[in-house]
Amino acid sequence: MSVTPKVTLISHTPEPEKLVATAGKLCYSSSDILSLHDGLTDEVIDKYIDMLVSIGHESVMEHVSFTFGIEGISRACSHQLVRHRIASYSQKSQRYVSENGFDFITPPAIAQSPEALEEYDRIIQEITTGYEKIADILTENHKADFLAQGLDEKAAASKARKLANEDARFLLPNACETKIVVTMNVRSLFNFFEHRCCNRAQWEIRDVACQMLRLCLRAAPHIFAKAGPSCVAQGKCPEGKMTCGKMAEVQEKFTALKEESHA
Repeated sequence: MSVTPKVTLISHTPEPEKLVATAGKLCYSSSDILSLHDGLTDEVIDKYIDMLVSIGHESVMEHVSFTFGIEGISRACSHQLVRHRIASYSQKSQRYVSENGFDFITPPAIAQSPEALEEYDRIIQEITTGYEKIADILTENHKADFLAQGLDEKAAASKARKLANEDARFLLPNACETKIVVTMNVRSLFNFFEHRCCNRAQWEIRDVACQMLRLCLRAAPHIFAKAGPSCVAQGKCPEGKMTCGKMAEVQEKFTALKEESHA
C-alpha cells in the first residue's frame, strides 16, 4: 500500500523557552544559578527569546531538544535525513522486522501519470513477490541447519527468519516505507530547516521538515520565529544560480505557517 509522511512530536524539553531564557540570562548576568529564574514572567521570557533570536545567539538553544516520530517515509528519504549528524536516530530494522507486503511511497510525479503509475505498481508487486519467495526459501534452508544443530522448532524458525530477512532485504527498493525516531536540539533543527524546508530540497524530506517545523512552532513559537529555509531564516538565498527564484513566495508561505501556529 502506498503511504505518505506523518510526523508526530513525541516529546520535547519541558518549558523550552524558559530554559533558553535562563541559559541566555546566565551569559549576561552575575547572578547565581538559583536566582536566574527570578523575574522570568511569560512576557519577559518572550522578549528575551526574541532578543536572543534576533542577535543569532544560538548556543543557548542547544539545551533544548525535540523528539519526533516519523513514519510513512521512504528509505530514500531516511538516507537524506540521517546525513544530519548532530542528532539521534532509531530506525525500524529490515533485518529484524519482516517486510512481507511492505508499504511503499509513490512519488507525486509518478502518481499523476497513469502510464508511469501502472509500471511502478507492477514492479513494486514483482519485488514484493520476489522478496517473500526468497525470504521463505532462505528461512527453510537456515531452519534445517538450526534443527540439525539441535535447536527446537520454535527457536530454529525464529533465528532462521532473521537470517533470511538479512539477505532478502537486498531486494527491497528505496520506495520501501520506514519509520524512524529522531531527536535534535534546537540549533540542529535551525540548520535542518534551512536546508530541508527549501524549495530545492527533495519533495519528501521537505514535507517532513515542514511538518516538524509546524510542530516546533506550536511548542515554542518565539524560539522558532525565524526558522525555515535560508531565505526566511537569513533573508537571502545561498543557492546562487541554482535558486528557485521564488524567495518572496516562500517567505510568504512561512509567514502564513507561523501565523497559523499562533492561531
